[in-house]
Amino acid sequence: MSLGYAEKLSFIEDVGNVGMTEYFDPPLLLQDKIERLAVMIQKSKHLVVFTGAGISTSCGIPDFRGPKGIWTLQREGKALPEASLPFHRATPSMTHMALVELEKAGFLKFLISQNIDGLHLRSGIPREKLSELHGDSFMERCPSCGIEYMRDFEIETIGLKETARRCSKVGCGARLKDTVLDWEDALPPKEMNPAERHCKMADVVLCLGTSLQITPACNLPLKSFKGGGKIVIVNLQKTPKDKKASLLIHGLVDKVITGVMEFLSLRIPPFIRIDLLQTIFTQASSLDEKYVNWSLTVASVHGNRAPLPFIKSVEVSFSESQNMKAAVLDKQPLYLKRRTVKSTNPFNIMMKLNFSDGCKCSSAEMTIPIDFKISADVFKDDKDSILQNLRESALTDPSCGQTSVVEKKVIMVPKSEVIVHAIVTNIVKFDRSYGDLSNGSFKRKYECLNGVIPSRKRSNGRKPRAVINVR
Repeated sequence: MSLGYAEKLSFIEDVGNVGMTEYFDPPLLLQDKIERLAVMIQKSKHLVVFTGAGISTSCGIPDFRGPKGIWTLQREGKALPEASLPFHRATPSMTHMALVELEKAGFLKFLISQNIDGLHLRSGIPREKLSELHGDSFMERCPSCGIEYMRDFEIETIGLKETARRCSKVGCGARLKDTVLDWEDALPPKEMNPAERHCKMADVVLCLGTSLQITPACNLPLKSFKGGGKIVIVNLQKTPKDKKASLLIHGLVDKVITGVMEFLSLRIPPFIRIDLLQTIFTQASSLDEKYVNWSLTVASVHGNRAPLPFIKSVEVSFSESQNMKAAVLDKQPLYLKRRTVKSTNPFNIMMKLNFSDGCKCSSAEMTIPIDFKISADVFKDDKDSILQNLRESALTDPSCGQTSVVEKKVIMVPKSEVIVHAIVTNIVKFDRSYGDLSNGSFKRKYECLNGVIPSRKRSNGRKPRAVINVR
């Protein structure tokens, strides 16, 4: 359960306008504006996109100022909405993935986001073409050497505070810090400087799903004016910058961007989520040398003590020739300890990984061969190539749960074999048709094992608390 960004923020009396009325352009006008926007993008030399919370509401992440926004409900004394899935399992929207394709096609030169949900990075936008002005709930940064660490779990703090982990760079080891800003924190130059530079270079700045109220971020698009640039605003509510926009579109962002992609004859790529974990097999001889004491740990690649949020439990079984009792590991750390006669023949450990809520398939299976012979050989292939092959395999056989070995290494003291596994846990395909311009909602297509989307009901009856992009 996430505490939620809004709950972690320091108290502030004035949060700006909330409960803002939503406006919808009529279908014919909306279609005309979509085509005008598409032409502007097609003719642009330096397109910059500036995004806010409105592009993530279709991902199940509530906004903040809309009629059902978090602070709107708080001001009205109403209960806060409950998230439809855990924050760490949110998947990119049509808009997120369309921006990825626009970048690959050469149209999008730079992306600036006020969101802290990490979905732009997760979607595939290159880090060097992205400024996350207010930080990223899933990123830690080393204040000493500057290395960034993208996690699969939400960082526990905000406000640029130290976390429980250290930099893994040889010779560094500094305590890491979270990257999400609190109200009093200044925008970091590492994010602000390239954002400002690209806005000054832009001939078009496309603002998507933002109320353009939070300073100084909201003034960035205006910096394009000095070089003759134009701004386009796509938002359901009115903004303080509306009169400065060359084109103002009141419509659902997913509808608008899907229409633009159709006009440009560009496809919206599917989103395939690949998660990583590591298995650690450790062994040691008993004092009398008759037995091998061994253990199996299923752990996060971010460290043995880091959470493994996408795994609910692991069912462990053994080759039929082994008289060993099966086990279910359902409490983290996921750890199994056994003793085997030293003369035991090689055998297999079979694991069924049961996924947590938010994964679009229920489980995956993998086998680990055991022969008690620790080799000094180290296997480390090109990670990017392996992950790309896994994505292509997932598209050919659209049932998630496929696995691949990314890395294998050996630790001699204590004798351990560490294997890093990649697992497809989500496949989301999008229907780009936009023939219906009634500003209705889109449906995502999820590909799952057996074609079934598992229930999102939680076994303990509780639902994850909402996390909000609020700045």
